[in-house]
Parts: sequence; structure tokens; C-alpha cells
Amino acid sequence: MKIGIKVGDIMTRNFIAVSPETSIIDCAREMIKRRVGSLILKENNKLLGIITEKDIIWVLTKKPRVDLSRIKAKEISPRKLATIKPSADLQEALDKMRKTKFRRLPVIVQGNVIGLLTLKDILRIQPNLFETASEIMQIKEEEEKLKKLKSASKREGMCEECGNFDSLNRIDGRLLCESCKEAM
Repeated sequence: MKIGIKVGDIMTRNFIAVSPETSIIDCAREMIKRRVGSLILKENNKLLGIITEKDIIWVLTKKPRVDLSRIKAKEISPRKLATIKPSADLQEALDKMRKTKFRRLPVIVQGNVIGLLTLKDILRIQPNLFETASEIMQIKEEEEKLKKLKSASKREGMCEECGNFDSLNRIDGRLLCESCKEAM
């Protein structure tokens, strides 16, 4: 079902772009200065990537002892990139965001980046699409919750049933060892 609004009508034309060689420290400063959550990586109007706040936070947590001024934006920019044309209908953009789980889509014409479409842009123009947009965000959040649940479901400690030190499973809000879990 088409919405009848073209991506080019609502995209951000004044997106912030940096060179792929820019250090992530400078990227973070630029995001703060311009009050944006992402930067387009481009050279000669050619899209080479996109970097978000989340990418920078990932580096800060995974490489805390590395000199951040030596890490370049292109090194942490996600390899997977989804784009859209300005002539595309807004519904097509939402479908692509849902499928790729991206909240931002660079807008491309003949390989040149001319804009950036974000969920925020869409909601500013069509607030009634909030349910669709929140569905896109929720899919990603649910996946992250499932990952956390899987990694947190097994840990070592004192069983709340028998008091033995063992690998524990969370069952009905309690931490139980394998034997107590099986006895239930």
C-alpha cells in the first residue's frame, strides 16, 4: 500500500558528511557539535558508509585502551549498507527499514548521495506511522533482549534450592542448578 509521499520530499538534505579517513574522536565531536546521531561517509559525493553513535559506543566498549584518534570512521562503519532513491514511496522506505532493521537510509541518485532519510523524518511528516516505525525499532530491541536472555540464562553461583555451587538457570525468577531444575 503506497502512502503517496516520496522519499525526496521529506529526506534531510543538509545531512552531515565526513571523509572515511576522519578519526572517530573527530566524528564524535562533529555529532555533538551538529547535534546529529549519524554521519555519512563520502568522497566526491560517492557514498562510502554511514557511522552512528552506536558504532562509536561499540568501539569505546570493545577497544577501551586503543588510541581513539587513530581509529578511522571507515574502520568501524558497518559493511552492510541499504540505500533508497528519492523517487521511492515512503512505504517502500519503511519496508526497507523493517527488512534491514536500519533506522536511517542514505538517499542515492546515480551513485551520488543527495540526502538521508531517518525514522524521525518520517514521523515528523506522518505521525500516524508511529506504529509502523515503533515496530521497526521494537524488532531490533526484541532481538537484543533475546541475545541478552540467552547469555544471561546460564551462570555460576549458589543454587537457591539446594545451596550447591554450580551452573545456574533462571527458572520462575529463581536461580537453580541442573539437578534442582530437573526435579521440578
